Amino acid sequence: MSAYEPSQLPGLEVPGLEVPGPVFAPSAPGGLDWARLTAELNTEGVAVTPPLLSPEQCAELRELFDHPTAFRSTVTMARHRFGEGLYRYFAYPLPPLVQDLRERLYPPLARIANEWARRLGQPAFAPDHEGLLGACATAGQHRPTPLLLRYGRGGYNCLHQDVYGDLTFPLQVAIMLDRPDEDFTGGESVFVEQRPRAQSRPLVRRPTQGQGLIFTVDHRPVRSVRGWSRVTLRHGVSAVLSGERHVLGVIFHDAR
Repeated sequence: MSAYEPSQLPGLEVPGLEVPGPVFAPSAPGGLDWARLTAELNTEGVAVTPPLLSPEQCAELRELFDHPTAFRSTVTMARHRFGEGLYRYFAYPLPPLVQDLRERLYPPLARIANEWARRLGQPAFAPDHEGLLGACATAGQHRPTPLLLRYGRGGYNCLHQDVYGDLTFPLQVAIMLDRPDEDFTGGESVFVEQRPRAQSRPLVRRPTQGQGLIFTVDHRPVRSVRGWSRVTLRHGVSAVLSGERHVLGVIFHDAR
């Protein structure tokens, strides 16, 4: 099956949210526990999902990396001192598999984002992804941001944030497309949290093939003695020791 044909995603049932058709591959867990994921995001800024993609879907996306017509741009990390490796931003129209993930993950994440916005006294986000893209267009942000990343031996990614304009949706998802310790070694996902008046806190996650990491794009609210404070999170990747590591990045806001 081509990645440009309609594809079934693993189970993404959300309480109180009607989603047309099956959303996960049949082999994956039945649904996401949004109560658990929300609690992890509120306490850690990072949450690991069950598999969102089947091994076959992961293979389809890895193969797309070598088809440049699917992308609007390619970035060589070393050239910009971002690290070592390559990443490619998809062009519109997105492959249906990527489009489906973007549209169907967004509504439950928007509910979390809007609770965070309420705590910080910020404007709310649209409840559906089409509304978010309309707001991005009004802000002059029209370029798609979902991307594929490839790291070879020695590849790594410096700590950073994926902010592409004035409008930034505060959550994103990275899906592992390879098998850790089989297709590659090393290459852990690294997060560094900076709380006010405290030293930085590191977090490391190792998702398996098909699993997603949901994490804070720039900041999230944490309760403090004065109410709610902003806590900043940056993310990166430790050095790959052997093999190749591929990741699908699902960013929901468009770029300027």
